[in-house]
Amino acid sequence: MNLSRLLTEMADTQSAPSIAYTRAPFSTWLGIVCLFVLFGLIVLAVIGPSPRTSDYEETRAKKRMEKLKTLHEESQKELTTYAWVDKNKGVARIPIDRAMEVTVADLAQKKPAPAGPIATPPAQTAPAGASPAAPAVPQGAAVSSPPSSGAASPSPATQQSPPAPASPAPATTP
Repeated sequence: MNLSRLLTEMADTQSAPSIAYTRAPFSTWLGIVCLFVLFGLIVLAVIGPSPRTSDYEETRAKKRMEKLKTLHEESQKELTTYAWVDKNKGVARIPIDRAMEVTVADLAQKKPAPAGPIATPPAQTAPAGASPAAPAVPQGAAVSSPPSSGAASPSPATQQSPPAPASPAPATTP
């Protein structure tokens, strides 16, 4: 058979709008409804056996409370007893109350340092041909310096290195 002949026969017997709007048979609708019912039964079979009574929630709450109680007891034990953290390294754990007492006593022995404004170093004038040892700090810039340990030693920024000796000029021969 020729394809064009087949197409013309189909066009003659049924029009396109009538093909698009044909009614589905009753068995198709019945099959769809049966699938929905089957899906519902499967969901009930899965969810149905799970306990949803108040006893279930009460037992879960009791388990949570027991876990919380044991965790609280463990943390209290760690905060109130002595123990080795790492015996080989000599690290021990002490009670928190004792640690606070030791810290307060240690801080009471130290004299607080005065908190004043940060002083900027005075501007140094360099000789005309020498380069400064450290870059110049702009006026008003904050400079922090480490605290001195008693002995007054000049900082590396204030020390100037001696000028390098001039290299000899190569000898010229006539």
